[in-house]
Amino acid sequence: MTIEPEEALPTEGLVCVVGAGGKKTTLYTLANSLDRAVVTATVRIPIFDDHVARVGVTGDPVDAPAEAKAGDFPLGLVPERERDDRYLGYDTAVVDDLAAAHDGPVLVKADGARMRELKAPSDREPQIPASADAVVPIASAHVVGEPLTDEHVHRPERVAAVAGIDEGEAITAGTVGRVLASPAGGLKDVPPGAETVALVNKVDDADDEAVAREVARAAFDADDAGRLDRVVLAALGEGRVVDVLDA
Repeated sequence: MTIEPEEALPTEGLVCVVGAGGKKTTLYTLANSLDRAVVTATVRIPIFDDHVARVGVTGDPVDAPAEAKAGDFPLGLVPERERDDRYLGYDTAVVDDLAAAHDGPVLVKADGARMRELKAPSDREPQIPASADAVVPIASAHVVGEPLTDEHVHRPERVAAVAGIDEGEAITAGTVGRVLASPAGGLKDVPPGAETVALVNKVDDADDEAVAREVARAAFDADDAGRLDRVVLAALGEGRVVDVLDA
């Protein structure tokens, strides 16, 4: 049975994506499969005009969805273009107000990863609005087997501390699972009651799938607080969900 991304991942209300290895792909895949979706950010986001119907640049986005035409969705909303290749993001309180006013999903990039495959957040991250209905922490299956260095990992020192390994060591499925399920990693600052769905992305073949299943098992084992609702294995660059594993 084929599982569509919008069936596997959270799609209602205010949905934030964090982590590394597919945040933007996740946002754009969902946005283009949902009615009246808004894409925005609470951190910097690369220019994404080609991935939505229209981008509105406004300091006050709350009324923008209601004023938009049907053909404007999925609608991107950002406060300012910082330079040629990226926009700035809104304060979290502004996104709270936007989501409260909009009658469709609001999809939010809530941290950065500099195109790496795994990360753990800094003291200032993630920037998750208080009213978030769901959070999707993401990691790439491709990082397993690579050394824990900044070539593959954003803030390797943070990942090392969260996962209990040394920088330079080989990253295992257990490493990734522990990071996804840690309150200092993928679960950091998730609002109480928010749905939490981890995504292991870039599951491109059978070998990746075997690795991703190990990651999911490790994440569930490390989730002492029981915050993970499920883990999705996917290759969202191809728009494909491989499996959905329940806690």
